[in-house]
Amino acid sequence: MKPAGPVIGVLALQGDVPEHLRALESAGARPAPVRRPEEFDRVDGLVIPGGESTTLWRLSVAFDVLEPLRKLIDEGLPAFGSCAGMIMLADRLADGVEGQLTYGGIDMTVRRNAFGRQIDSFERDITLAGDVTEDPFRAVFIRAPWVEQTGPGVGILGTEQGTGRIVAVRQGQLLATAFHPELTPDRRIHQLFVDIVKDNT
Repeated sequence: MKPAGPVIGVLALQGDVPEHLRALESAGARPAPVRRPEEFDRVDGLVIPGGESTTLWRLSVAFDVLEPLRKLIDEGLPAFGSCAGMIMLADRLADGVEGQLTYGGIDMTVRRNAFGRQIDSFERDITLAGDVTEDPFRAVFIRAPWVEQTGPGVGILGTEQGTGRIVAVRQGQLLATAFHPELTPDRRIHQLFVDIVKDNT
């Protein structure tokens, strides 16, 4: 009998929650939507989906998950953030609104909506480094951020060829992409995160 995969939560405050749940299941995890602090104890890792980072910050405060998540990530909970989730995993924002807070964890500076507004959304093949090599990854960018600066412990997994900007990073058990891998049938990013979670349990 095939052993059960890790339980990976998807932060269900807003964004592409169903898409991430399906992608994680395809990658061999047992996905579960989570939105309250007591639910985090049941997961081995956490996906922070896209959406709108200021809304995600305010909802995190309203649902009393901001500080608990900061603490869990600091203590080593594996986390993967896509688009707004990347912003929320950044230690620093280049253009956050006044008072905007993040969960932090990755030693990077991220600029919100760096590739433009919704009308400027696009798809592009990007080459990924590390454990996600092989064929180019078809990346979907929607009001996407980019990484302006990384610390010495951050590995750069991918850049957007048109601008040369960093769009995928990893620091230990934390993973972040400026694009939305959950909106494509390519499960390599989610598989990488499932493997990270397995290695951490």
